[in-house]
Amino acid sequence: MRLLLLLLAALPAQAETVVTTRTIRALEVVAPDAVRLDPAQIDGAHGALAQVVGQEARVTLYPGRPVMRGSVGEPALIERNQVVELIFSRGPVHIVTEGRALARGGAGERIRVMNLSSRTTLFGRVTPDGAIAVNNE
Repeated sequence: MRLLLLLLAALPAQAETVVTTRTIRALEVVAPDAVRLDPAQIDGAHGALAQVVGQEARVTLYPGRPVMRGSVGEPALIERNQVVELIFSRGPVHIVTEGRALARGGAGERIRVMNLSSRTTLFGRVTPDGAIAVNNE
């Protein structure tokens, strides 16, 4: 029994890599039929379909190539130049005003925005409802 455990421990772990089956354009949401698992491990590549399907391609992904980390992310909720709600909250203070997004962004991403009242440029984090939280981070 001990010998069997030692042999199993010496065997390399089976790893898989997510590979594209067709061209996926930048800003396109990855569909289940656009990717498959390949029985090879590539450093820096995604290893599970669930990590990629439903995500938005940040760059063009070509057929047969691995989907690298950073090449996909949360789908954008906010487009560049879109008027958005800026929210500042600290303790009992809650300020809401309008701003203009200076970049695209998905939930949780940090983007630049311009306060339309003061014309000040600042950074904020995209909230799941499409607003921008501008609390000091």
